[in-house]
Amino acid sequence: MNSMDFDKARYNMVEQQIRPWDVLDPRVLDVLRSVPREDFTPEHYRNLAYVDTRIPLNDSEGGCCMLNPNIEGRILQHLNIDKDDVVLEIGTGTGYLTACMAKLARHVDSVEINEDLCAQAERNLAKLNIDNATIIEGDATQSLKQKQFYDAIAITGSMPAIPEDYKKMLKVGGRLFVVTGQAPVMTAHLVTRTGEKEWTIKDVFETSIDSLCGAEKAKTFEF
Repeated sequence: MNSMDFDKARYNMVEQQIRPWDVLDPRVLDVLRSVPREDFTPEHYRNLAYVDTRIPLNDSEGGCCMLNPNIEGRILQHLNIDKDDVVLEIGTGTGYLTACMAKLARHVDSVEINEDLCAQAERNLAKLNIDNATIIEGDATQSLKQKQFYDAIAITGSMPAIPEDYKKMLKVGGRLFVVTGQAPVMTAHLVTRTGEKEWTIKDVFETSIDSLCGAEKAKTFEF
């Protein structure tokens, strides 16, 4: 597929996959139209970059996958990222969603457990001259050294339950996107911190995504 075909495929993805899922925020749609998803897709899957499917990111059993484009669009819309926001992403993959969020936010911290994927993501972001994202190698289900509070947090793999520690990492007014449950039916939640000790939880759609690496054995984080 040549660059013109990818441009058309990107346009069709937005019009045929993203918009029908009620992702209508103009800033989100502009970002999805502009970030070349094929550049974040493994070479032998590049022709599937704009197909409504999960794409494996490595060959290991139980390895990571790119989320479906419509889910990525919903994450971006629900988090409602502002240009002054500082964002935390758990599960970088090859950095596609990281790139999209970085174009919307002031800064993105993204944590990835896989060393090879960290390196790939850094290369991919550098190619697009995205310099407001920091890739952190580590297991976010065990502990997280970032102690600042975030305006938005995106967890890109499913977890058994909404993690209390991430709720506490939100600023007041901050939003957390997380998917919980067991396949084949899981629930995507938007958690908003409304006060020092108050949060609201809204179930936003049903889906099924791969579990976050290490999430099945997640314990309370140590801060």
